[in-house]
Amino acid sequence: MTDTPQTTAPTPTESAVLAALGLVIDPEIRRPITELDMVAGVDVDDDGAATVGIRLTIAGCPAATRIEADVLAATESVVGAGNATVVVTVMTREQRTILTERLRGGAATRVTQFGPDSLTRIYAITSGKGGVGKSTITANLAVALAGRGLRVGIIDADVYGFSIPGLLGLVHDGLAVKPTQVGEMILPPVAHDVKVISIGMFVDDPSVAVAWRGPMLHRTISQFLTDVYFGDLDVLLLDLPPGTGDVAITVGQLLPHSEVIVVTTPQPAAADVAVRSGIVARQTGQTLYGVIENMSGMAQPDGSVLEIFGSGGGLEVARRLSESEPLAAVPLLAQVPLSVPLRSGGDTGTPIVLSNPDDPAAVMIQTVAARLATRARGLSGRSLGISPR
Repeated sequence: MTDTPQTTAPTPTESAVLAALGLVIDPEIRRPITELDMVAGVDVDDDGAATVGIRLTIAGCPAATRIEADVLAATESVVGAGNATVVVTVMTREQRTILTERLRGGAATRVTQFGPDSLTRIYAITSGKGGVGKSTITANLAVALAGRGLRVGIIDADVYGFSIPGLLGLVHDGLAVKPTQVGEMILPPVAHDVKVISIGMFVDDPSVAVAWRGPMLHRTISQFLTDVYFGDLDVLLLDLPPGTGDVAITVGQLLPHSEVIVVTTPQPAAADVAVRSGIVARQTGQTLYGVIENMSGMAQPDGSVLEIFGSGGGLEVARRLSESEPLAAVPLLAQVPLSVPLRSGGDTGTPIVLSNPDDPAAVMIQTVAARLATRARGLSGRSLGISPR
């Protein structure tokens, strides 16, 4: 079996197999296995039967079955059904080290992936108080963006009340799906084409409360930004805990170039504290992108609207945040109505933008996604890493 890179020129059939293998994507890293040095070799004998060796990143790789099946299918597409054999091995420590350095852009040390020169649009989703549906909005917005062809990731920074894994169906038998660790690099699970990392994925007993203070919280968020391999994202969403505590300040320090979306409900009490969370974001150097009002009025069969939580909260938050910084107006992005499918989709792990796309709540979330999706990743103000001679 010839190694890759080939020491001798591959035969035309071997070249065709390698080309087919270039279409096999690692489901966790989301890159072709040929780019990841996962193809150990390709050999085609005189009878046309092919033997392909693949190297998994780690022993017990959760994507092993899928990778092996995809490799077999790709090989058989060239040599015919029943004429392919796949030999599975595991990378050595040195090969894993080379892989992680390659994925980090050649950096041997860990650095924040989303620094000030990153082209990824970063949105921190915050609220003044809990229970306003912030995480539900985050999960659905991420899936809606991914559905538009964007590469999307979520950091569930709500350490005390993590719920993103459940909202996206990444919970099995009561436990969140755990990420794969390759050396010092963490590969986030993927749900609905969204890469997700959450402290809930590292907790063995979800009934035990996470009771951490500032330094531990800061270290956790920092590790998510350095050790978790998201790859080249178009959009990164951070689901922040409610309020103006340690995590909000940490995100402002580590990602001062991120933009903040404030989620509130229509009632005045929620609006008051939502304004405070927006003000803190500005104090840490972040930009306020807009406000989303969740749990707005529910349409009734007779055409009337039942305003269970009152009305006007979203507009009030946008108005007060705009007045506090006249040169940086904050728009009301959407008013998402109360919706039973929105709630039930969160319980089942299937976001409403997929399960009930015509529901009024899904339509409103899609309007926000459409607005975000049209914002190109710009080079304005970014370092190009070059200097004049």
